[in-house]
This record gives sequence, C-alpha cells and structure tokens, in this order.
Amino acid sequence: MTIERKQPRPKKCRVTACGASFVPSRMGQAVCSPACALIDAPRHEPKARKALADIERKDIKVRKEKLKSRADHLKDTQHAFNAWIRARDAGQPCISCGTTADVQYCAGHYRTTAASPELRFEPLNVHLQCNKNCNLSKSGNILGYRPRLLEKIGAEKLAWIEGPHEAKKYTVEELKAMTAEYRAKTKELKKGQAA
Repeated sequence: MTIERKQPRPKKCRVTACGASFVPSRMGQAVCSPACALIDAPRHEPKARKALADIERKDIKVRKEKLKSRADHLKDTQHAFNAWIRARDAGQPCISCGTTADVQYCAGHYRTTAASPELRFEPLNVHLQCNKNCNLSKSGNILGYRPRLLEKIGAEKLAWIEGPHEAKKYTVEELKAMTAEYRAKTKELKKGQAA
C-alpha cells in the first residue's frame, strides 16, 4: 500500500513587486525565488537580531553563574529568604516598634547574622521590621524586638533562639536549592495574596 503525498497548492510570492504565482518546494516557503528571498530578507532582520541577542544573554547568564563564588550564592539566598519573610509577614506591624505606617520594611534578624550566622535562615529569628527607624537607626531595636517576639512565638521558642546553636556551613548546591525554595515560596505567597 502506497501513501499518496498531497501536492502543495500554488502560492502568491510575498514580495509585492513580484506577485508571481509559484508552487512551494518546501514547507513555509513564502517567496518564489532566491532573488525575491534577498528582497524579503530585511523584513526578518529584527527577529534574527533579537534571537541572536537572546542567545547571547543566555550565554552570558550561564557564564556569570559559573563565575559566582560561595559568597555570591549566599547573597542570592539571603535576598530570596528576606523577600519571603517580607511576603510572609506582609500586613503585620514592625516587630520592634509596632508601626503600621507606610514605610519601607525589611527582614530584621533578632540575633544578627554577624553574632549568630547559624540562624541566618531561621524563620523564627527573622521578622518584618521597619527599615529606617528600627533596623538601621536603632541597630535592630532589640529592646522593642524581644517583647513582641516573645508575644509572637512564645517563651520556649524564644529560649531556643537565644540558646547555643551548632555552626552551619552551607555548600553552593545547598544555597542554590534554598534560593530556589524561597523564591518558589514567595511566589506562592504573592499568588495567594493576589487572589
């Protein structure tokens, strides 16, 4: 049994000056001859340039990713974690001063990353805090932070935060995984808040 192949229908050349009728020899053919293809080519130039630029951007992104140090990945993870904290606590008052004013908020650590780097990514240790007044001007405003934190998480969890902790040294792969996880969590929270 042989399968009959349909013959393509005649088309009109896309080049308006030509307008000749032709039978396409390949799929997607829009012009009748190489001469008309040269005339039609500039029409595709912006798309081709954009495609090349996209390929180049992706290549640069891949090369930049390979050059990143562990410290760079730590910054990425911290940024993703802080964004998640801000999304998680959105609409809540500042943990230190209780303000609900329309100010810039940040993810404020109760025990700082310098004093307790092992608690850097501990959600119980980080809460929404007004950026300029409490976090920057008052170095975290710990005197206001502690009573509100006690009220929010309870004495047992606060005692755990204030207690000793084992040091953590994250690998680049762990940091990448955490960054992806917190970005996904933030996206999910924002989707839920928008609904």
